[in-house]
Parts: sequence; C-alpha cells; structure tokens
Amino acid sequence: MDLLHSWGVELAVHLQTKYSRYEGVFGLASTVADLHTTFFWLFPIWFHLRRDTGLRLLWVAVLGDWLNLVLKWVLFGERPYWWVHETRFYGTDPVPSLQQFPITCETGPGSPSGHAMGAAGVWFVMVTALLSIATEKRCPPLLYKFLQMGLWMLMGSVMLVVCMSRIYMAAHFPHQVIAGIITDRLHQEMDLQRQLQQVLHHHLLLTSFAIGFYLLLKALDVDLLWTLEKAQKWCTRPEWVHLDSTPFASLLRNMGSLFGLGLGLHSPLYSRTKKNTSVIFKIGCITISLVFLQLLDGWTFSSENHMTFYFLSFSKSAVALLIPTTLVPWVLCRIGKGQREDKNL
Repeated sequence: MDLLHSWGVELAVHLQTKYSRYEGVFGLASTVADLHTTFFWLFPIWFHLRRDTGLRLLWVAVLGDWLNLVLKWVLFGERPYWWVHETRFYGTDPVPSLQQFPITCETGPGSPSGHAMGAAGVWFVMVTALLSIATEKRCPPLLYKFLQMGLWMLMGSVMLVVCMSRIYMAAHFPHQVIAGIITDRLHQEMDLQRQLQQVLHHHLLLTSFAIGFYLLLKALDVDLLWTLEKAQKWCTRPEWVHLDSTPFASLLRNMGSLFGLGLGLHSPLYSRTKKNTSVIFKIGCITISLVFLQLLDGWTFSSENHMTFYFLSFSKSAVALLIPTTLVPWVLCRIGKGQREDKNL
C-alpha cells in the first residue's frame, strides 16, 4: 500500500504543480460534488419539478453516504495530507511537498471517496431522469441519440474533474476515488422505488445497522476517531478541521434527512398541497425553498460539545427536508387560498 500511496502523492504533486491555475475549478468541483449540495440545492428543485426523481435523488444520496460511512469504518483508508508526514516509505529522502486547502482536512478515513460516490450517484439519477423526460416528450430518435451521448459525456467529464479535484486537494488517493465510483455503481442496482415507499422503515433499518456496527467496533476497542487526531496534528490551519466531516456526523445528518423526509411526506400538510401542479406554484416553491435553505445553511454551531453538535446537526438536516416538502408549499397554498377568498368577497 505504501507504493500505491506514493504514486498517489506523486500525482497530487504533479496536479498541484502543473494545473495550479485551475485551483478555483477544482475547489468548485469538490464543493458541488459534496452531498450538501444535493440536500440544499438539487433536491428542492427536482422534488417540485418531478417528485419521483427528487425522492430517488435523495435516497441515492443517503444510501450512498450510509454505505460510504460503513466502508470507511471497515477499510481505514489513509489520506495524502497526513500519510506523507507519517510514512517511513521515503526513509531519509525529502518528503514530497503537498499543498493544503480549506477543504483538504477532512477528518474521516479516506477510502472510498464520498465525493466520488455521491457525484456518481446524483449525476446518474439526473441524467436518466432527463432522458426519461425526453422519451415521454417523444423526442425524435436522432435528437435523442445526440442528447443521450451529450449527457453521458457531460457526466463523464464532471466525474473526471471531481476525481482530479479530490486528488489535487490532497484529500484522497487515486485508488480511493476509483473505489468510490465502483461502489456507487454497485449500490445503484438496488430496487430504489420499492425502498422509497418504505422510507421510515429503511430509515430505522439503516440507522440501527450503522449504530450497531459502531457499537461492535467500540466493543472490540477500535478507535473510530483515530483520523480526527491525525487531521488535527497535520492540518496546517486548525480552523480547516471540521467535526462535521467525521463518519458519525455523516450518520446523524442522514438520520435527520430521512426523518425530515418521512415526517414531511406523511404530514397532513403535505397531502393538502401535493395536488397543486401549476407551474407558478412550483416555481414559487422552488424559489422560496432555496432562499430559506440558504438561510438555514448559514446557521453554524460550535463543535466543542459533541453531543450538542450532533443533536443540532440532526435537527438542521431534518428541517432542511421539511422546508421544501411541506412547510413552503403549505404556506403558499394558504396565501393563495386567502387571496381567492378576498376576491370572492
């Protein structure tokens, strides 16, 4: 593994040296590929434009993140920015100089890459949804072929940039981003539609399994926060180390997201709003939801007390799903109903 890791470090140094002018592009790619973008941007848009696609998008993101969490606990992958300082591979030779960036110092194990898994899953859902829409609209065969080829090429290009960005940022080795893409393709084969109909059941199942596995590893005296110490030791700036990048924080976010989704879809408020299919109503829901989600996203909290941090992270994720699924549509329906009553008077 040391030899494989050394090749990865060489590639990271090469990218940082030869492609430094694309630092902004790589930073943007890593940010967009984060599942945070799916929850706070993509889901509200797709949920109101095409409900089934929105739900599938969210479920793929959550299931992929849950699988990534379990694999990180099992595989114990290193990250380049700390491995290069701790390895004895280089002996007395100079250690390669790796740059660090604000998004470099993730605190969880490195394998497989969560960004690569998440981006592959989310883009696959969006591309297949767009092709399905084209089929429903009876797109001419030749135009459909060009659209199909263009979308898959676009997805391939995005994935290439995302993978390069994770290596450039010294957050992952090349084999970890490849493992992330392969793992995502495996879990995509599952019957997601059936699972969406039982979201609360699967929420409890996935959560119970993850917590049970966590407790099992703790009972075996496995230190699941071993990477946090490495991040704090080798990150060049302490403020770049964030507790929300640990696997357990990811578990709490997923729990909160599924809880919020289940609560929203089974709320009486949702049943009163889902029949409104007007374009103006959908655009209003998307716009207002995005505004409120960005305000919610600006709410940050201290990580000094871990229990408080995890509870607030769970609550924030739940509210982030309630806003677009139930709260905003219900408020708009109430406003529209009040205006109609005023006109009748």
